[in-house]
Amino acid sequence: MSIEPLWQVGINAHLLSRQAGYRSTGIHGYISNLLRHLPAAEGASDLRFTVFLGEGQLESDRSLTVMRSTWPTGRPAIRILWEQLALPILYLRGKLAGLEPRLHLLHSMAFVTPLAFPWPTIITIYDLSFIHFPATFPTGQRAYLRLFARLSCRRARRVIAISDSTRRDLVKQWGLSADRISVACPGVGEQFQPLPADKVAAFRARRGLPERFILHLGTLQPRKNLPRLIQAYGRLRGNGTSAKLVLAGDKGWLYGEIAAEIQKLNLQGDVIMPGYVAEAELPYWYNAATVLAYPSLYEGFGLPVVEAMACQTPVVTSNVSSMPEAVGQAGEPAALLVDPQDTGALADALHLALTDGSLREELRDRGRLQAASFTWKRTATATVNAYRQALALSGGR
Repeated sequence: MSIEPLWQVGINAHLLSRQAGYRSTGIHGYISNLLRHLPAAEGASDLRFTVFLGEGQLESDRSLTVMRSTWPTGRPAIRILWEQLALPILYLRGKLAGLEPRLHLLHSMAFVTPLAFPWPTIITIYDLSFIHFPATFPTGQRAYLRLFARLSCRRARRVIAISDSTRRDLVKQWGLSADRISVACPGVGEQFQPLPADKVAAFRARRGLPERFILHLGTLQPRKNLPRLIQAYGRLRGNGTSAKLVLAGDKGWLYGEIAAEIQKLNLQGDVIMPGYVAEAELPYWYNAATVLAYPSLYEGFGLPVVEAMACQTPVVTSNVSSMPEAVGQAGEPAALLVDPQDTGALADALHLALTDGSLREELRDRGRLQAASFTWKRTATATVNAYRQALALSGGR
C-alpha cells in the first residue's frame, strides 16, 4: 500500500488583526475566510498547512498548525523585520518546531514575501493602490510596497490576484506574465442574505436610521470618490429627494476633504456618519439601505458591492477597475454602472435606483444571482490550484 506524499505549505498571516476597526476589514477578512476553508478545499488532501501568526486570532482547526510569534508584529516596522529577517533566519536554523518535513512552499498573504527565503514562494496581491493613489499612503509605506512588492512578485513561483482586474494591472504595471498569475476572488459569506422585514425595521430603529437612505460602506478615503458622491447627493436633495446619505466606515487618509464638501453644500443634516461598522452588523446595514452607492475610482475587487447584491440591495457603482467584474460583465450587469468622474451620471443613476420600482426589482434579482457565484469555497479551491502549480514548478522536494 503506497503512502500519499504530504506537501507542507507555510502561510504568513501576520496581517490578521485582533482589533475592531478598518485594519480588521478587507485583507483581514480575506485571510480569515480563506484559512477557514483551505483544509477542506478540493485538491488539498495531500497538503498540510502551517499558519504564522502574530497577535491575530484564528478559528480553531486541527487541520492547521499555528506558529505564533512573540514579536509585536501589529506594528508595521516590526512586522517587516520579522518577515524579512526573523522568519528566514529561524527557519534556516531549524528552530521552527513541528515542521517535519521542511516547508515546500511559503505563501505570503499580503503583498510582500521574505526576499531571502530559500524555498519557493507564492504571494497574494490585492490591488496596486499604492501606485495609482500614492498620496493616500505614508511616504515610507508607499516606498516599501513599491519596491518590495515588485521584487516579491518577480521572485515568487506564482502570484495570486483577487480579480482579473488586478491581474491585468500586474501585467501592465510590472510586466508580469499573465500565465504566472492565478485569480482567487473573494467569497461572500452565507450571512449576507435578505433578512426579515421586522428585524431590519428593528435595526433601523435601534440605529436611528431613516426609512430610506443611500449607503456607502468602506473606509472614508480619497479613492472611494466620496466628495463626488456627496456632490451627486446634493443634486438629489436639490431636486427634492427625501432619502438621506449614510457614509459608514472609519476615517481614512485626507478625511478632511469629505467633511469640507459636506459643509460646503450645507448637507450636515442630511449626511449621516456612524463610523466603524462591526462585521456582525454588515448584513443589517445592507438590508436597511435603499441603495448602495459605491463610486470608487479604483478597487482590487469591491466586496461591498457583492455583499449588498447578496442582500438584494440595488447597487450603483463605477464602470472602472474591478467593479464591472464584480457585478457581471456578460449580459445584463447586476448593478447600475457609471463613470465615477461624472457627477451628473452618478446622480441620475442614484435617482433611478431610488424611484424606478421595476428597475429595483430587476437589480435585486440579478444581484442575488450574481453574488451567488462568489464563494469562499471557490476562493480556497483556486488558491490550492495555485499551490499545486507552484509546487510543480519548484521541481519537487
